[in-house]
Amino acid sequence: MTTPFDEDPHRRNKPGMFAGLRASFLTGIVVIAPVGLTVWLIWTVIGWVDGFVLPLVPGRFNPEQYIGINLRGVGVIFFLLFTIVVGWIAKGLIGRSLIRYAENVVDRMPVVRSIYSGVKQIAETVFAQSERSFEKAVLIQYPRKGIWAIGFISTEARGEVAEKAETGGGLLSVFVPTTPNPTSGFLLFFPEEDVIELDMSVEDAAKLVISAGLVYPNPKDPQQPELFN
Repeated sequence: MTTPFDEDPHRRNKPGMFAGLRASFLTGIVVIAPVGLTVWLIWTVIGWVDGFVLPLVPGRFNPEQYIGINLRGVGVIFFLLFTIVVGWIAKGLIGRSLIRYAENVVDRMPVVRSIYSGVKQIAETVFAQSERSFEKAVLIQYPRKGIWAIGFISTEARGEVAEKAETGGGLLSVFVPTTPNPTSGFLLFFPEEDVIELDMSVEDAAKLVISAGLVYPNPKDPQQPELFN
């Protein structure tokens, strides 16, 4: 026997209006946050470049002197044009001679020499399009057997390191990044047989490291559906 106050076991409780609004709000945050943060970051970087470059530009070349409006991004344009001109000159014979002369002068300054060489190596590593970019994402056992870490093959070990390492085969230079900042990490040398190459790209592996394991490449994550174009 049932009464009007008894709940129907076959009736499902529908989510209330507040729960629906909360779910919509969270979905909106997920959509808006990446776009908003990206726009804010780009806008901030452009403003920083403008604030650094525009004071160095003669007033007669600054559009603000003629239209009375501060156009954000003008400094970025001047910076790009200046960089292109400098690169074009540096590739010529006169430019290379000037660079060699300037570097010889810098080499005679103890403190400046160390700073310049460090910054130059970082710039060449980050911006130069050469074989020094990472080749493959790999899986290694680090810091001990049974614990696995994501790494990136930078190159094959050469010179004294390869000659004096007590290994039967080849030796690979593997960069093991830290989370969530992948620009810092450890340079380790592993025998080739101890390195497992992954099918995921270097970019996908970097996302995995930055997100602390929260973002997996969909094609390799059985828990996530594959995305079809």
